[in-house]
Amino acid sequence: MSRIGIQPVAIPDGVEVTFDAGILTVKGPKGELKREILDVVTIEVKDGEVILAPKDETKHARAMWGTCASHLRNMIEGVTEGYKKELEIEGVGYRAEVQGNKIVLSVGFSHPVELILPEGIEVVVEKSLITVSGIDKEVVGQFSANVRAVKEPEPYKGKGIHYVGEYIIRKQGKKAIV
Repeated sequence: MSRIGIQPVAIPDGVEVTFDAGILTVKGPKGELKREILDVVTIEVKDGEVILAPKDETKHARAMWGTCASHLRNMIEGVTEGYKKELEIEGVGYRAEVQGNKIVLSVGFSHPVELILPEGIEVVVEKSLITVSGIDKEVVGQFSANVRAVKEPEPYKGKGIHYVGEYIIRKQGKKAIV
């Protein structure tokens, strides 16, 4: 039994949830999100709540029950509050800038690295802080991970791109012989 799926999901004011032909749609003040839901889970919207249940008692149906409930909660939070990830650039001469629909990173390579912004994502660069925000949790998280993957922090001086608050394990450098 899913501990997450068994709890009904409350629909806050200003949010509209509809389920039709396997497509779950959530509309809110920040935008609209759609997600295809597998047919192993039944979704019922009534009285300001969404009730999810597995269609049968297979292991896959029970697993997707909790997964769909989590996706629905994330979609509701996204259209009401939105998601935000902050990344920090460390290193001499390392910088980033937004040019139209792409972000250009200069992080120690012989060429600048350009990443095209996905639809629905907003990126703001202030000095060495990159803020990625949007309504879809998956897209915000994946784009942030793609930016970090351009130049992951190295363990000796910590140069590279990392999340704000991320702990980087440092290694001790070579010792000088005295």
